Amino acid sequence: MTDAHAFHAHVYFDERSAEQAEALCRRAGEELGVRVGRFHHKRVGPHPRWSCQLSDRIERLGPVLTWLAQHRNGLTVFTHLVTDDDLKDHTDHAIWMGELLELDLRQFQQG
Repeated sequence: MTDAHAFHAHVYFDERSAEQAEALCRRAGEELGVRVGRFHHKRVGPHPRWSCQLSDRIERLGPVLTWLAQHRNGLTVFTHLVTDDDLKDHTDHAIWMGELLELDLRQFQQG
């Protein structure tokens, strides 16, 4: 098994919650120093909803998860480790806050 060196936290949103998600992600960037990715107003990659990716070093996972749990205010957050195995990262190495959603994992499956 390859050690995780980073993590991604994907904050999911829709038309009704877009402003809330953007405020949460920007606040996370300001208060925690995490990298804030683009706000995708469409499905991207395996993600079943619109999303914004937060990322940081694996050593910061605990404090970031704690902060997100306290501030997500009903938003669904999908967090996963970053190793060299995308399929395991999005399944076995995943943490969900809020609604459990089905990812489209076809791009990670050998075939």
